[in-house]
Amino acid sequence: MNTDLSSEANSGGFSGEVSGINPGKHRADIPAESAASSANCANAYARAGVDTQAGDRAVELMKAAVQATQGPEVLGGTGGFAGLYDATAAGMTAMRRPLLATSTDGVGTKIELAKALRIYDTIGQDLVGMVVDDLTPAGVRPLFMTDYIACGRVVPQMIAAVVEGIARACQAVDCALVAGETAEHPGVLGTEDFDVAGAATGIVDAPRMLGPQRVCAGDLVVGFASSGLHSNGYSLVRRIVADAGVDWHSSIPQSYGVTATSGSPFAEAADYSVGLACLEPTRLYSQLCLELENSGWLAAREAGDFAGELDGNRVHAFAHVTGGGLAANLCRVIPAGLHAVVDRSTWQVPGIFRYLMDLGGVDVTSAEDTWNLGVGMAAIVHPDFVPATIMAAQVAGMEAFVMGRISDGVPAGERQISGTKGVAGGTVAMLGEYRF
Repeated sequence: MNTDLSSEANSGGFSGEVSGINPGKHRADIPAESAASSANCANAYARAGVDTQAGDRAVELMKAAVQATQGPEVLGGTGGFAGLYDATAAGMTAMRRPLLATSTDGVGTKIELAKALRIYDTIGQDLVGMVVDDLTPAGVRPLFMTDYIACGRVVPQMIAAVVEGIARACQAVDCALVAGETAEHPGVLGTEDFDVAGAATGIVDAPRMLGPQRVCAGDLVVGFASSGLHSNGYSLVRRIVADAGVDWHSSIPQSYGVTATSGSPFAEAADYSVGLACLEPTRLYSQLCLELENSGWLAAREAGDFAGELDGNRVHAFAHVTGGGLAANLCRVIPAGLHAVVDRSTWQVPGIFRYLMDLGGVDVTSAEDTWNLGVGMAAIVHPDFVPATIMAAQVAGMEAFVMGRISDGVPAGERQISGTKGVAGGTVAMLGEYRF
């Protein structure tokens, strides 16, 4: 594990906890004297605003959480320049054509909400969800992850909280946290400012890779429910709340039916406020999707199904619903000449979305192009595999529903979306009305 403390880049950055949450437990009320001690330090670098000792303290606070994600395949200890991973432990030598995959992302302006509520240990799960679940659409198994935290001042407790959350989420998706960096940027970032990003590497055997090359007319689209806003569209959320003059700690009218989702870290909060509803961490889908890929592969093997160089699989593709909403991301796994017809009425949109739409006067099209509206991941599967898909989701504690189909006919729907994210593929047609 890399924990570089040199130059402007101070402590190797691991942080965050995703345990049971109440606002009191998860607030990081850090007194000024426990933050970077540059004013009282004789070291010239510290007087310039970079406190390497604070970085060291942050590493010590996060070390146990980070090490809990690592098995024997992770080589070396804390303090190395790079994280080392034994690729043979990933089963690479047994694969016919092993492919490495990588993904990188951040959590966007949701950081500002975490700062406002002084709750830092949930955005680590957001980061893992954004990064690791971007590997999932190709059927990639995550191997290891790194993180990067930039801040105006190292506050050890805050940095450790963020990284412990990352580590806890990495454990949940069976991904080692092998390296990280926390960079202190005085004069560039304000003393209370920080941002977090990460990258993950995974592996897939080429004959088993999922994607648009498998998608066929007649396939069905199964949606997996989100845990709320996840980590996209927060610039709009923050603008709505600010313009309406709503306090993050205020309650949401009961008529919207906004409650903590299953497994929410805020389930025991005395008051499930606007801020907590918007801070709900991103649901993690990687384990469910990989389980489905494997069971779909086994089902196809038993049936003797193959498609050229590809192994058969009853699961054909996944679409991670992130920035741009459902249609824009589903387009990315639809091949040219086909289109997905999605019926908006097939799932219940969580109340937090209707509350924000009403509060900000946001129309349905704008909401649809910004937020996930209740669908965090979509699976495209063979019709025969739908019952197994829904059952696996339910066992994992997620609601699942058939929300559309793949067609080679003339696209039908009020809206037709294609060519998003730089992908020249098929079309997504949206029809029907949402159930709020």
